[in-house]
Amino acid sequence: MTARVGVVTFPGSLDDKDAARAVALAGAEPVSLWHGDADLRGVDAVVLPGGFSYGDYLRCGAIASFAPLMSELVPAARSGALPVLGICNGFQILCESHLLPGALTRNSSLRFVNREQRLRVETTATAWTRDYTEGQEILVVLKSGEGSYVADEATLDALEAQNRVVVRYLDSDPNGSRRGIAGITNEHGNVVGLMPHPEHAVEALTGPSTEGLGFFTSILARLGDKTPAGV
Repeated sequence: MTARVGVVTFPGSLDDKDAARAVALAGAEPVSLWHGDADLRGVDAVVLPGGFSYGDYLRCGAIASFAPLMSELVPAARSGALPVLGICNGFQILCESHLLPGALTRNSSLRFVNREQRLRVETTATAWTRDYTEGQEILVVLKSGEGSYVADEATLDALEAQNRVVVRYLDSDPNGSRRGIAGITNEHGNVVGLMPHPEHAVEALTGPSTEGLGFFTSILARLGDKTPAGV
């Protein structure tokens, strides 16, 4: 049976179609989910895409964290049962929902950054990075104005000690993120958030590479054998 991966649309989402295409290219069935419906429609995994949910009012991702759909998504993700990938604004939503620690603040340059970005995969012990190798360098796209990852020193130390830094910026730190962190995971390995956009690096015709596709093929491997995330 084909895996069904939900892609959530919030008011202001703009990368939901790109995420759905990446899911389809990976071999899964993308399922459109609307923020106002408290129903995950029985999907096997969920992608929270990039954009400007609710116009980024209050804080990026703050209002989206209270959407009706999140009332079902949050407990399922927190239990470890539901794999969730948050990209850019989706990462912000995961932090605002307290599914991931820390926060995303304004870029240190105070400018919107839009560029190709090299990353290093730090761990494959997540539901979304199994198809990579540790230390692998990939080229994807970064586009964010509030992408600086911040957390207190104790949280940063814990993320490092528990192997929960998923990807790290290479060459330079474009957002001013603490310790060059571009993405992290929760303690179960089923929830991953990252600021760069792997869904824009899945086709040679339109992306800087196809190296972002591994995030989406990884979840198929995870769903195919039902191995607990992080194993």
